[in-house]
Amino acid sequence: MTVLDPDARGRVAPRRKPRWLLGLAYLAERACALLGGRAFYRWRSLSPRRLRVRREEVEVEGLPAGLEGLCIAQLSDLHAGSFLGAGDLRHAVRVANAEEPDVVVLTGDYISHRWDDALALVDDLARLRPRLGTFAVFGNHDYRGRLEGRIAEHFAAAGVRFLRNEAVRLDSGDGVLALVGLEDLEEARRIDADTPRAELAPSDVEVLLCHNPKGAETLARRECALVLSGHSHGTQLDLPLLRRVGPPHPGDRRSVHGTVSITSHGLGVVGLPLRVGSRAEVVVVRLRRLPGSSADYNGRTVDAPDPGRNSDGR
Repeated sequence: MTVLDPDARGRVAPRRKPRWLLGLAYLAERACALLGGRAFYRWRSLSPRRLRVRREEVEVEGLPAGLEGLCIAQLSDLHAGSFLGAGDLRHAVRVANAEEPDVVVLTGDYISHRWDDALALVDDLARLRPRLGTFAVFGNHDYRGRLEGRIAEHFAAAGVRFLRNEAVRLDSGDGVLALVGLEDLEEARRIDADTPRAELAPSDVEVLLCHNPKGAETLARRECALVLSGHSHGTQLDLPLLRRVGPPHPGDRRSVHGTVSITSHGLGVVGLPLRVGSRAEVVVVRLRRLPGSSADYNGRTVDAPDPGRNSDGR
C-alpha cells in the first residue's frame, strides 16, 4: 500500500526555517513590494520576451493511437501575493493556449501567505482553453490555516478541478489518459496513491501530479508514464549560499524507476521578486509512441538520452 500518514516512512518532512530567517525574509518581501517589486517581476520574468516555454517529449511504449501527440501544458508555483496578482499570468495563459493543449495541469503553490490571495488568479486561469479540462493539486504553501478547500471552491469557477488523492480518466476515443493527483507530501494530513490507482484500467496511460518532486522517488511505479511536479523553483536564486535556502532542484527531467519525472521551475517567486539562473516557465509535454512498439500500452516509458537537460539544452 502507498497510503502515507504523518508517521509513515516515505513521507517528506516539512522544511521549517528558523524564526530569524522568516522575519528577515518577510521584511525583505515587504520592502520589495513597496518599491514596485510586482511590476518589476512581471516585466523581468513574465513578459513575452522573458517567459520561457519548455517543450518536452515523452516516449511511451505501446501508447494508444488516440493519445499520440497528446499535449499537456503545466503551470506551477504561481505564488499569488506580493509579487504576482490579477492579470500577471495573462501572457503565460496565452502561451499555454497557443500550444492547443489537450489538458492543462496546475501543480501547486497558488499562494505564499494568505488563501484569499489566490482569488486574484481566478480570472486569468478561467482563460485557459484545454480540450479535456484543467486539473490541479495543492502545494505546501496552500495549506496555510487549513483553508485550501476555499481555494478549490473559487478555482472551480474558473473550470479548475482539484484532484485530492483522486484520479480522473480522460477518454480520447482510442486510449485513456489517467491523471492521478495527490495531496502535498509535506503538509497534507494524508497521501493516498493506491485508492485512485485502483480505479484505473491496465490499458490507461497514467500521469501522476505531485507538487513535491520527491514524490517521484516515493510513488513512481512501472505502470506510470510520467510524474509532473514543481516546488523547487529551479532553485530561483542559483547563487552560492542562496541556492540552499529553498528546496533543492532535482533536475528538469530525470528517469525514476523507469518513469519520466519532469520538474517545473514555476511561474512565481517567494521572498524576492527575482530569479537568477532559473527562468519562469510554462512546460509543454507531448506524448509520443516509442517507434516500433505495439499499440497496447504496457506501462513502460523511455527517457531522453540526457534526462538532466530540457529541450532548450539547459
